[in-house]
Amino acid sequence: TMPSQPLKIIQNSQKQMPCNVEAESALIGSILVSNEIFDEISTRVDSQKFYDPIHKKIFETIEMLISKGLLANPITLKNYFENNEGLKELGGQEYLIKITKFSTSVKQAIDYANIVHEMHVRRELVKISESTLDEASNNETSSGEEIIQNTEKSLFDLAERGHFNQSFLKFDRALTQTIEMAKNAYQNEEGIVGVPTGLTDLDSKLGGMHKQDLLIIAGRPSMGKTALATNIAFHAAKNIANKGTKSTVAFFSLEMSSEQLATRVLAEQSKISGDKMRKAELTKDDFKKIAKSTSELEDLNLFIDDNPILTIATLRARARRLQRIHGINLIIIDYLQLMSSSNKNKNEGRVQEISEITRGLKAIAK
Repeated sequence: TMPSQPLKIIQNSQKQMPCNVEAESALIGSILVSNEIFDEISTRVDSQKFYDPIHKKIFETIEMLISKGLLANPITLKNYFENNEGLKELGGQEYLIKITKFSTSVKQAIDYANIVHEMHVRRELVKISESTLDEASNNETSSGEEIIQNTEKSLFDLAERGHFNQSFLKFDRALTQTIEMAKNAYQNEEGIVGVPTGLTDLDSKLGGMHKQDLLIIAGRPSMGKTALATNIAFHAAKNIANKGTKSTVAFFSLEMSSEQLATRVLAEQSKISGDKMRKAELTKDDFKKIAKSTSELEDLNLFIDDNPILTIATLRARARRLQRIHGINLIIIDYLQLMSSSNKNKNEGRVQEISEITRGLKAIAK
């Protein structure tokens, strides 16, 4: 049986790094005996979450074989590790056979996967803490506010993706994501993978609004940009409600108050003008229509932020918090020119300032 050690501290490069190599070997042993377990734990664990470099390499090889529809066991892995010095030190192929003796049920394998994930998160937290400590101790580098933003981003990336310092992505992983997207489009009758705008012709052209996209609606004053944006926000939120997914639409309104924005949405859905509502020119039937529309709109996962002062840093922080609590499918900002630049250099022109804001928005989208 496996030793039940939830946490082990190993001294490495003068740092105490949390790990549980026994849980790692038990998890790999279970997969080598029954490859079906891999599907159960693959959403929780990847090769980068293993502490032991040999375990990392073994898991990578298992992942590669299973993705090709091949069997992964000590015999099929033998060719990949014949010249691996690290595995030879552990006993070569005999080590692969040895860890299969730790094979457990699917439920226990999931528990071990959770331990591996937990130890990985703790190691990443140690790295983030050390990075923050280094930045805070060095007076000549970043300001306190920048350090907070950097740390917040690192913690957010760790919480969302399981890594805070992930750099390169091997092409096969990117390819897998593309195939998944194409499969979803194929299976969707409407052919829309992204967030729908609610405008049929536009959705057929775009296939919906896709993740990581930055879309800018441009037009002269009073041409209906805000009306279009509120319609898109409504349809996107309605789509989320219909699918029953845990997500939201965030609307940052720098020009209008939340009340004005809600009036617009209500007016559009009830077909009663906002002007009529404000002037108290409503009939009994109008009130019935408004009441019906209100009950339909109440459950919309639409969050409005009507703070008139918004910088990229503030938007990023608020969006991250909302993403962590509720999840976000779409962010709408009305409108771009009202956003403030965080750049303190007053010599910069307005064009440079807008360019900086646009770059920041694209980074948030990604």
